Amino acid sequence: MRALITGGAGFIGSNVARRLLERDHEVTILDNLNRPGAKRNLEWLSAQGHSGLDISAADVRDPKTVREAVAGQQAVFHLAAQVAVTTSAVEPREDLEVNLLGTFNVLEAIRSLPEGSRPCLLFTSTNKVYGRMDDVGVTDGRQRYAYTDLKEGISESRPLDFHSPYGCSKGAADQYVRDYARIYGLRTVVFRMSCIYGPRQFGTEDQGWVAHFLISALQRRPITLYGDGKQVRDLLFVDDLLAAFLSAVERMDSVSGEIFNIGGGPENTISLLELLEWLQRHCDRPVLCSFSDWRPGDQAVYISNIAKVSQKLGWAPSVTVAQGLERLWEWVESHRDML
Repeated sequence: MRALITGGAGFIGSNVARRLLERDHEVTILDNLNRPGAKRNLEWLSAQGHSGLDISAADVRDPKTVREAVAGQQAVFHLAAQVAVTTSAVEPREDLEVNLLGTFNVLEAIRSLPEGSRPCLLFTSTNKVYGRMDDVGVTDGRQRYAYTDLKEGISESRPLDFHSPYGCSKGAADQYVRDYARIYGLRTVVFRMSCIYGPRQFGTEDQGWVAHFLISALQRRPITLYGDGKQVRDLLFVDDLLAAFLSAVERMDSVSGEIFNIGGGPENTISLLELLEWLQRHCDRPVLCSFSDWRPGDQAVYISNIAKVSQKLGWAPSVTVAQGLERLWEWVESHRDML
């Protein structure tokens, strides 16, 4: 397979590239290298010695570059994005141009090709398309919030309610990808992701919070909790996400046009306070933290209902939160000099 990965130098993108290269596929990475850690991820990929890797330092906002990159591919993993809610509130135009116009450029590049040579497209969306979900009942526990009734989590039937410029740009792109399958016959799949974590994640305060917490604790830097720390998310280890991606490519003829909520599901959840406790046990010392105001659009609880993606793709998470955190901690410790 010949595959293009936009944002291929990022956390998820570099892991996708590694998996494909290990299976002897040809990989083209298109990335503007703005994300912290992107250049280090490219150095790591290049050092693997795979012959099928091609790298283009370019931006998805350039339609000509995108058309050239898409031509000749069999699959496109569109991961390039502005990924932080906070940044989107400060720079909403850039957020819109990267997330929506960039996605539009990818869609149009694929549509411009003859029907028999169009690659399939996997697009990574976000749970933020569902907004704050203030109508969903939430129980307040000692260390975590929980859904009152939705024991299986949030399904794809949940109404959209874009919140924050980031939610708007990703949500609009999400719908464009879906509609290009309906209107133009493109073979597309949308993954609305919960919290993905794992090696190669150079997490920051604004995005990639699991890795950010681990890196900060290792370096004895204070951690700021926005809100009360009882927020709960379902975590999915990156290797399990890759398995879902590849299953979607293999089953594209039967799942084209579908949207999937994907995360660790109800069996793989954690709150911010619980992660802090885990860190304190691993560090055998207190982890410095402080509290600040809730961020716009933050959800007290988000847990993916993964029934649809499990049924349609024959997929299920294989890495528990306990296992995944251990594996990420090992990676962080072994790479402390570059973090």
